[in-house]
Amino acid sequence: MNIYYKKLIKLPIVIYAVLFSIVTMADYSIAIGYEPKYSDSFRNFDYVNTKSKQGGTIKLSAFGTFESLNPFLLKSLAPTGLTNLVFETLMERSLDEPSSSYGHIASKYRLSEDKLSVIYYIKDNAYFSNGDEITAKDVEFSYKTLVSKDAHPQYKIYWSDIKDVIVLDRKSIKFIFNQKNPELHMIIGDIPIFSKKWFDGKTFSESILDKPIASGPYIVSKYETGRFVEYKKNPDYWARNESTRIGMFNFEKIIFKYYKDMTVALEAFKAGEYDYIYENHSKRWARDYNGPNFSNDTIIKTELEHMNNAGIQGFIFNTRKKIFQSKEVRKAITLAFDFNWSNKNLFYNQYKRCESYFSNSELSGNLKPTLDEINLAKKLYIPLSKVIEKDSKFIYDSSENNRKNLYDAKKIFDKLGWSVKNEILYDETNTKVEFDFLLAQKGFERILAPFAKNLKKLGIKLNYRTIDLSLYQRRVDSFDFDMMVMSYPQSQSPGNELISMFHSSSSQSKGAYNVGGISDQYVDMLLEEIIYSSEREDMITAAKLLDRLLWNEFYMLPNWYISTHRIAYFNKFKQPRNLPKYYEATNYVLKTWSIK
Repeated sequence: MNIYYKKLIKLPIVIYAVLFSIVTMADYSIAIGYEPKYSDSFRNFDYVNTKSKQGGTIKLSAFGTFESLNPFLLKSLAPTGLTNLVFETLMERSLDEPSSSYGHIASKYRLSEDKLSVIYYIKDNAYFSNGDEITAKDVEFSYKTLVSKDAHPQYKIYWSDIKDVIVLDRKSIKFIFNQKNPELHMIIGDIPIFSKKWFDGKTFSESILDKPIASGPYIVSKYETGRFVEYKKNPDYWARNESTRIGMFNFEKIIFKYYKDMTVALEAFKAGEYDYIYENHSKRWARDYNGPNFSNDTIIKTELEHMNNAGIQGFIFNTRKKIFQSKEVRKAITLAFDFNWSNKNLFYNQYKRCESYFSNSELSGNLKPTLDEINLAKKLYIPLSKVIEKDSKFIYDSSENNRKNLYDAKKIFDKLGWSVKNEILYDETNTKVEFDFLLAQKGFERILAPFAKNLKKLGIKLNYRTIDLSLYQRRVDSFDFDMMVMSYPQSQSPGNELISMFHSSSSQSKGAYNVGGISDQYVDMLLEEIIYSSEREDMITAAKLLDRLLWNEFYMLPNWYISTHRIAYFNKFKQPRNLPKYYEATNYVLKTWSIK
């Protein structure tokens, strides 16, 4: 069974080749590993309300600041909501399927018989916000701009298997691949499309505060950097009656108000300064969402179920730093973190411990390797000494005060020849062992305090302080940190995005998501195995083995995850009857909710 199922437009398209002809079919939708849920003629997604009331305003909060209206640059922060509200892609991802796309700006696409190229066809009624028709040249321009040196390097990495792009005519464009890549023709559909007129006369990197010209349902109507951004519904929005937009984007205005302190932001919410809040802080959720407005249902506090692949969140070690180049050192420091104590005393038992780089999914490696993993390792010449039980004992051995784990950590340091003098740990070169933790949210300091206390028992000094978000982002992009919080959310069918996260080629690329500096030939092999697997079963096996290798190298000190979205909102909104399965909460709210 092939990994892809396609819904086919009924009329064949005939391609004439030398000496013979090949009859192919134009595809409208695609899914990875299953048949797409929706037919070619579907009217709307099941998680929308087709009779939603139009109009009204929703106000939300955002953290920190923004400096730019260009979300595709490396060195500037764009406002919350910009990408999803103003820009659109060739295909629309479904939120109730693991990995499916349906034609949006594109009416259809056609994958070549040899799977080394794909042609996308642009809808005749697709227009930018300035009234200009979207053409194949706009798609070409958007793609070439995003993979240029002016844009964030993640795009060049993500679409690295694209060899060339050719405009065939006004409404069709061909992408040529370097090699067969089972998901590439799908992720081409994720290219955000914008007009050249957006930054006409400037370079892309110079387009900082020019309002984008794109095709989305909203335009930027007002903004004040660091204070607020207002999005207004485009009255001439081209896709309001498309099946991929029916019942969506119902608000007339969407406003994000910026706060530099989330405690202040919560109090502002309770006072009615804005309408909806997403909470990622367990203490606030447990203790601060109360008062008369909650008791009388003026404000609704709820948790939304989801089936997202949780990926992993953790304290990531910058392995470019000398102190963290040893796996044994990373493991010893990991042992100093007492999750069970933190979950009970800080998190109100709201979280589960991350036990995988693919937490909460079938891609998570079991404790012991499977026969399929062993056979794959043999095929790729990965040493079987690496295909071993996941080193997860520390998760389950977190006894009172974490004594056993701290004892095991001390034994590791003793074996390395490190020693404690006057309650300070010195390495084998007689250098004091200490490191810095980079933070952007002050609320995280309370989580680091007990971790620092445990490290101090080992003679290690942990320094931490919260810095401005802009400075924080610049330091992360240039890998100027020792340790930081990092999250790697994953899809149900991971692919090219893994290159930016874990591949050797991205370990020194500024702005890449491989902030830990992971560079391992066997990890690289497994990433390519995942990306180029033609069967889902093979992809799952490769993901499990990848999980095992990454986990056992202790690149991250695993944190925690939650299988619900915690939100609160004023009781003025109407929700669709059906929740999607795979979604980000705020994006779902803005996409499908409406005023009562």
